Parts: sequence; structure tokens; C-alpha cells
Amino acid sequence: MKLTVVIPAHNEEEVIGDTLEKLEAELEVPHEVVVVNDHSTDRTADVVREASKKWPNVRLVDNTLSGGFTNALKAGFNSVDEGAIATIMGDLCDDPKTIEVMYGKIMEGYDVVCGSRYMKGGRKVGGRPLQNMFSKFVGLSLHLLTGLPTRDVSNAFKMYRREVVAGMNIEEAGFASSLEITVKAYVKNYRITEVPTTWVGRTKGESSFRIFKVSKNYIRWYVWALLLRRWRC
Repeated sequence: MKLTVVIPAHNEEEVIGDTLEKLEAELEVPHEVVVVNDHSTDRTADVVREASKKWPNVRLVDNTLSGGFTNALKAGFNSVDEGAIATIMGDLCDDPKTIEVMYGKIMEGYDVVCGSRYMKGGRKVGGRPLQNMFSKFVGLSLHLLTGLPTRDVSNAFKMYRREVVAGMNIEEAGFASSLEITVKAYVKNYRITEVPTTWVGRTKGESSFRIFKVSKNYIRWYVWALLLRRWRC
């Protein structure tokens, strides 16, 4: 099965080259990398073009919709015609070694594989304390209250069979879309599992995640997950 790694990137010139270097050094499964340039105003696109000369499996895609995490994901999803799609961040926070484990679960028959920082073997290093507490609460409580088969539903580091996301109407404009996709997949009875991963807070550049700005969107899908659990197909 074809494997594509999709990386949304907005103004990541300081780290995107290091991210691609690490990804290509540690990911042994044959794969393609799609970096989605999300209206960057720095040299992100130039860095990716240079990297593609070294690694022909790396290609640049522009987000032609309005800027934002979800539209960047959509641009990446739409550029893939088949197989499994792994979504990772462009700032080196996700562990590329986990991708092969995720891929193994897809090959076992799962439809969605979540990188989990809050299951046994998972870790979260660094980050903002309030953000860490919030994501942990959302993941663990939804797992307990709804049976959602991951303890880290808010983590954007996931792998999907293309058919899961190809026809899905993703409503959220920001980072909460990762939770939305998983909740909708759960309601539709797609097979979901999780694998442990280590997340490390960024050391270069600035995160665009703002807890107070996006928390209401997470809460919206948290409530929907509680309400929709009885309506699974």
C-alpha cells in the first residue's frame, strides 16, 4: 500500500529542512512526502524545493484555499490518490519512527491510527503546561466516556486510509479538525487504534497553537462525541 506523509507548513523555514532530513533518515518504508505550503511569507517553499533535489520523493503543494491548518490538510489529502496518509507537523515535534508502526497497523486492517502521548509507552516532552493538561484531559476523558479507542484524540499526528478523509466534510478551520476527523470516523464505525509516540516541544520558530483561541472548538467536538456515541452506524 502506498504511504504518503503530509506536512502542513506555515513559515517553517527554520525547521522544515531539519524535519525532512530526520524523516528521510529514519523512515525506511517506501514513501512520498507532500509538504503543503500554507501561505508562508518566508523561505519555506524554497527550502522544500531545494530538499526535493536531494530527495525526489519530496514534493511541494500550495494551499490555494484560505490559510489555515485544515485547508492545508485538505490540500495535502487532495494531492494523494490512494493508500495511507500520515499527517505530521513541520516543526520536528513528532517522532518519524512512529510512522512505520502506524503503517503496520494500517496493513493489519485499521482505518485510523493515532499517535498517542498518553497511553503506556507514550511521552510528551516540553510544551505549555496548560495546553498539556487540556489535551490530556480531552483524550483520556473521551476514551473513558465514549469508548473512543485512543487516549490522545486531539493529537494531529495520525495515519488514515485515504477513503476515510477523501469524502469527509471537515468543518473545523484549525487544529481541532484532528479531533473532528477521528470523532466522525468513530461514528461511521471505521476501525481506530493507537500506538505510543513521543512528542517534543519545538526549539525553533513559534507555535501557532493558541489554547484560549482554539479550546472552544475542541469543546464543541468533545460535546458532539458524547452525544453521537449512541448513533454509531
